[in-house]
Parts: sequence; C-alpha cells; structure tokens
Amino acid sequence: MTDRPILFSGPMVRALLEGRKTQTRRVLKPEPYEYRGEWWVTDRVSGDCKLDDWVNDRSGIGPRFAIGDRLWVREAHAMMPRLAYRMSIGTGTIDQIEHPSDGYSAALFREGFDRTGRPRWRPSIHMPRWASRLTLTVTDVRVQRLQEISEADAMAEGVEQDTDGWRDYLMPSTQCCVTARDSFRTLWDSLNAKRGYSWDANPWVAAYSFTVHCRNIDQMEIAA
Repeated sequence: MTDRPILFSGPMVRALLEGRKTQTRRVLKPEPYEYRGEWWVTDRVSGDCKLDDWVNDRSGIGPRFAIGDRLWVREAHAMMPRLAYRMSIGTGTIDQIEHPSDGYSAALFREGFDRTGRPRWRPSIHMPRWASRLTLTVTDVRVQRLQEISEADAMAEGVEQDTDGWRDYLMPSTQCCVTARDSFRTLWDSLNAKRGYSWDANPWVAAYSFTVHCRNIDQMEIAA
C-alpha cells in the first residue's frame, strides 16, 4: 500500500463529495505499441515487455496506482488564518481543514464555497497533504483503450444528469448528451484534448476504481 496525491477538477470534486464518482481514467504512459498481433510496452526499467505482464507487475513499473493504494485528493483551495471564516452561512458552516500544528493556517475549499475575488484561490497542484479532505482507496485497476468505456463505467466516472439528459461539459449551458458515455466524452475532451489525448485519439488509459472517504488521509489513521 502506497499513499499518493491525485488531482481532480472542480466538477469531479463535487462528484466525489456527492457520491457519484467511483472511477477515474488517466492516460497510460508509456503508450503501448502493437507488434505481431500483441501489445507491448517499452519500459525504461524493465525494457520491452508484454502489456499484460507490465500491467500485472507489482514492482512499481506498471500503472501509476495499484490496488490498495490510498490517494489523497488535491483540489483548488485557499490558505487563510485559522479563524478567518469560522462562521455560519445560512444553515451550514464553511468547510475547512486546520493545520495540525502551526496554530495559524487553515485550508478553505473552492468547491462548496462559492466566492469570487478574495480569498485568493490556489491551483490544486499546490495543496499540501494536511489540507486534503478526500481520500480514495483503489479497489481495481484495468488497462484499456479510452473508447472501451461502457455506459455503466461512464456513470461511475461521475458525469451529471438532469431532466434534459446528461451534461455536455464542452457546452454546458446550451446542450445535453443522450447517454452518460457521450457526456464522459465531452468531459474527457474538456480536460485532455489540448494535451493531445482527445477522445478521437483513443489513447490507452488506466481505469481505476476506488472507494471514497470524506476524511483527510492522516485523520483516517487516527480514527482507525
């Protein structure tokens, strides 16, 4: 078991908090190639090896995450004085996590705290471990082409549904998708097309299933 950070966009953080998201797909690197009807990977540690052997290897050279790994979620946030926003708003309180030892800093989460201007939001990549409020435990790892995703798996990716259909993440205010799979296609392209890994490119991905814990990773150990 290894603890690792993982980044999620705002809509996917909401999906995790609402219990709609139990899967995520990440581009597989290095990209497999076909040779004489079989799929191979050029790995910088092991050299050329068959894709199945590479995926099932447990020495750390396969997909980034393995079954049993714990992933602490990084999301957009702000660092504030500890008591700055400890107040009620309507019927709820502002969601924040306090630094365990410095007596001053607290992390405030952009998702669920709709505010513009101040505080200054920091990109998810800068979130420290102590500030994370979501922990994922990996339960399954599969390697597949992106377009092999099923309708059920697309729903497990956390795409949103309303009375008109499934959300189109490329044009959310003007149109909807007929299926969850079509909705996931737009979500994927909104995050990955500019990086060269569009839906039409059909890249190889690692599909991770997980359970969601609405708790800081270190607080999980204290509770246990």
